[in-house]
This record gives sequence, C-alpha cells and structure tokens, in this order.
Amino acid sequence: MKFLRNYFKQRFGVIVIMLLFAGVFALVFALFSLPMKAVYYPFLVCGVMGVGILAADMARVYKKHRSLEEIKRNGAQSLRLPEVCSTVVEKDMSEIIKALCSEFSEEKCEYDESRRKASEYYTLWAHQIKTPISSMYLMLYSEDTPMSRMLLSDLSRIDRYVGMALTYLKLDSDGSDYVLKRHSLDKLIKKSVKSFSSEFILRKLSLTYDGTEKSLITDEKWFCFVLEQLLSNALKYTPSGGITISIGDDNILCIADTGIGIAPEDLPRIFEHGYTGENGRKNSSASGIGLYLCRRICDNLGIKLSAASEPDVGTKVYLDLTQYDLKTE
Repeated sequence: MKFLRNYFKQRFGVIVIMLLFAGVFALVFALFSLPMKAVYYPFLVCGVMGVGILAADMARVYKKHRSLEEIKRNGAQSLRLPEVCSTVVEKDMSEIIKALCSEFSEEKCEYDESRRKASEYYTLWAHQIKTPISSMYLMLYSEDTPMSRMLLSDLSRIDRYVGMALTYLKLDSDGSDYVLKRHSLDKLIKKSVKSFSSEFILRKLSLTYDGTEKSLITDEKWFCFVLEQLLSNALKYTPSGGITISIGDDNILCIADTGIGIAPEDLPRIFEHGYTGENGRKNSSASGIGLYLCRRICDNLGIKLSAASEPDVGTKVYLDLTQYDLKTE
C-alpha cells in the first residue's frame, strides 16, 4: 500500500498531463463541430494503452524497489547493477555508491587490523607486567613495616589498573569468558575486601560488614571486578570515616561511604565512558573508565547498577541482584 501511494504520487504529474492532452483534443474537436465519437474511440484506445504502460512501469519500479529493499537488508555489497539500474543517471549513482562502499570496506579492514594489533599488544603488555607485580608482592609481603604497607597499597592500585585495562580489552572482544555458577555472596564480598585490607589499615578507615547467607548465580571473576572497582572508588574519595557494605531482604547490595560525595549535576553521568565529573577533574588519577566498565559488566550479568550521593556526606552505590535471580531461574 505504501509503495502504491508513493508510486502514484511520483507519477501524478504524468497522469495529469495525459488527461490534459485528452481534454485539449476533445475541446478542439468540439470547437470545430467534429463528431465526438472520433474522440472517444482513440481516447479509449489510448487509455487502455496508457493503463498497460502504467502497469508495466509499475511492475518495473516495484522490481527495482524490491531489489533496493534487499540491498538495505543485506548491505550495499549486495548491489546488482544490471537488475537495479535502468537509466544512465541511476547507473552513474550506483557506480558511485559501489566505489564508496569499496573504499569504506578497505578502510574498515585497515581499522580492524590496526585495532586487532593494538589489542594484542596491550594484552601482551598487561600479561607481561603482571610478572614484576607478582614479584614485588612477594617481596613486600615478606616484611611488615609502614613503608612496605604503603608500597603494597600503591602496588595493589597498579595491579587494579592493569586489570582494568585487560577488562576494557575483553569487553570489546568477540569472545566471552563468562562462567556462570552459583556462588556465596559472602565469599565474593570478603574476597574483594581482602585485596584492600592494607589500604584500610594504612588510612585508618573503618569497614562495616555483617556478612550474609545469600547466594547468586554469577561469574566470580567479573562480579568481583565490579565489587573491587566500587570499593576502590569509595576508598579513593573517602578521606576519613569508613565504608559500609550491606544487603537487605530486597536483594539490593549497597556499598556506602562517608566520602566527599558527587555533585548533583554529575550523578546522572557517572556511568558514562570517560566522564570524570567535578571530583574526577580534581583527582589526576581519575580516568572515567572504572564505573563505565562496571555498568557494562553489570549489564552483561543482568544486574541493575545505580547510585545516590550527597556532597560532603557520602555516596551509596546499589547493585540490584533481584533481576538477575529472576532471569537465571
């Protein structure tokens, strides 16, 4: 129906001109007092021929329309010049489109290859740098001094940044290493908190967590990455006070801190790629990637991530695990 409406709209001018010509002939015959039957017969014959020509033209245009619809569905590479194009202008336009598609395809291949090489390089770099990090961990764990604890805290931060880089590369890769199993939420939280133990002690920040008997189906590595990133952010912007981890009967895990908080105008955008906000611009180590990665991972795990904050009071980040449980069941 849409095609017919568009077709007649396109051919409306031609139909009007044909009818106008017929009207001119009829008027001329009437002015010269010629028998009108001499007009009716050729007009009828021309009308039948016109309808036939119009039908043939409609069939041709419809075939072209179907071919173009197929091109839209399958991509410009499916363009078949002899079937789609009939006029010189259409052929010229199709040749231009084909040339542009070919150029785009070549540039896309070059871009994909460049991105693949960059991904391989940074993945290799991240894995290689893990070796000296592990070696430094062993040396620092062998002694317990204020200096070693401070260095251990900084080394742990470096290790998390390397892990963040690997996570960023893996999220955009074609493969997936998600392994979904039922895990104890308490064990996952304690495992994530343990990696920050030296920083809590060094900065004299409190941690409040009463434990939980809840469990969930998730990927241990990716879920712990989210928890560690949220804890890292909380520690980064909490100069004094502490962090509270809790989960209620509504299956919403809350990580709350007593830090500097987030400005109201920044809060809606904190999960955007590269967005640092007012506090991030004051902190040179802020990249605007951590919370973005958390949102991407939570989307993949079926967890709703949200936050609430008040400047100079603190920030609360919520992980809604209810939706995820409903999906997996």
